[in-house]
Order: sequence, then structure tokens, then C-alpha cells
Amino acid sequence: MNRKKKLNSILKKRAKKANAKNKITNKPRYVAKADRDEQDAAGQESVDEVS
Repeated sequence: MNRKKKLNSILKKRAKKANAKNKITNKPRYVAKADRDEQDAAGQESVDEVS
């Protein structure tokens, strides 16, 4: 019985991970603080050029 239970739990975990990967989220991707600073600086430069 333990062997069957263990196999079933392993297969359920794999299925759960596969479903989680395929799930589409509305949450925006995380951008690191350093990358945000770089993007803001690049945005500032382009605004300065236009003005």
C-alpha cells in the first residue's frame, strides 16, 4: 500500500507542477530595483531629448 501511495503522490505533484507552469497569470513580471532604476534613467534621457 505504501508503494502505491508514494507513486500516486509523486504523480500528483508532477501534474500539479505542470498545471502551474501552464497557468496564465495577470500579474506583471517582477523587475529588480536596479533594472527599474536603469529603465527610469533611460526614460529620463529620452524625455530630455524630446523637450
